[in-house]
Amino acid sequence: MRTTDSLLHAAEPGLPPPPRTPRRAQVEIVIPVRNEDRDLVPGVRRLHAYLHETFPFVTRIIIADNGSTDGTWAQALALAGELPSVSATRLERPGRGGALRSIWSASDADVCAYMDVDLSTDLNALLPLLAPLLSGHSDVAIGTRLARGARVVRGPRREVISRCYNLLLHATLGTGFSDAQCGFKAIRAGAARQLLPLTTDRGWFFDTELLVLAERAGLRIHEVPVDWIDDPDSRVSVISTALADVRGIIRLGTGLARGRISVPALGSPSPPGLQRGGERPGGVASQLVRFAGVGVASTVAFVLLYLLFRGVMTAQVANAASLLVTAVANTAVNRRFTFGIRGRAHATRHQLRGLIAFGVGLAVTSGALAGLHAIAAQPARAAEVAVLVVANLTATVVRFLLYRGWVFRNAKAAPAQPAQIQPNGSAL
Repeated sequence: MRTTDSLLHAAEPGLPPPPRTPRRAQVEIVIPVRNEDRDLVPGVRRLHAYLHETFPFVTRIIIADNGSTDGTWAQALALAGELPSVSATRLERPGRGGALRSIWSASDADVCAYMDVDLSTDLNALLPLLAPLLSGHSDVAIGTRLARGARVVRGPRREVISRCYNLLLHATLGTGFSDAQCGFKAIRAGAARQLLPLTTDRGWFFDTELLVLAERAGLRIHEVPVDWIDDPDSRVSVISTALADVRGIIRLGTGLARGRISVPALGSPSPPGLQRGGERPGGVASQLVRFAGVGVASTVAFVLLYLLFRGVMTAQVANAASLLVTAVANTAVNRRFTFGIRGRAHATRHQLRGLIAFGVGLAVTSGALAGLHAIAAQPARAAEVAVLVVANLTATVVRFLLYRGWVFRNAKAAPAQPAQIQPNGSAL
């Protein structure tokens, strides 16, 4: 039914139209920024034009300034005053994770999303990212640079770090998603309100923390291969961010293992027919083959990390840091792949024992490095790597004996699951 005022305006075309009631946004896109006065204006203008001209959903953009000290906040206010459906929020404390948690917690949109201000991800991936969430098919959606179909332009250093980090996540936390760090994600608001109180990280690890919790809660995570071009002027410190992420993995993994973080069941588990049974570990020969395969991958990861860390650390510190990262991943992968142990029971104990085995490897490799430096004051980087590879092979033999005889002793492998019989009599 129309009101009297509506009839008046309809009858007298010369009068100004009645004010419109703002439509609630279906999608809220947050752009977290800190000292981004170079990229903010062109990035927001480009995104706003794309949404206005081509996007089929009601959207709004929120610029989340978290602790800028340059002209970013002034630019954010100017953009909010100029462009419809753009607003700006100022948070004094730095941290992308803290900004997203604050804004998403108060959002009234159906879907909350965020993207980096430099728009490294091609905007054509935005609709495939959001559509499964708006339709109710999925709960979380992420852009991925590591899945088939993605097109990525970035340097080898960042590529190696990204792949090693996600491999570490798979090994230590058993994650199934392919890319935790791509700045292009979305979540249904209802799921966000349930999970955000469980997150604690204010920085870059927030993405990983939220994804791990979502996966543990049984939510469906949709992945979109993206076209992504690295920003050569990125202000992200690769080394400090990587180390903070490793600390975050340890904190989150410990909290989950000890029950300090209680994740609610928000989604449905996989149907029985999609659940994989456990593998039996087999005899010593089978374990040796699997252990050797894991060892080759660990050695490659160790060498890459050593070369990366060696640019900013001494040889001994770079060796210790590289060994620590690969040792945690090595223990987790061997626990499941080599010795067939699944589930979280005794996982923390196995990792602690694995770190003691890591100490043996550290002693062997550190001794080898010390001997090399005693012979040559400034050995070539290739000589350091060669000595470390040989020392690692020796330590690997010791580690296998420790794994089999002590670290995983008396641990039971997951029993194989019987085949699921379908109504037509066929087995899965």
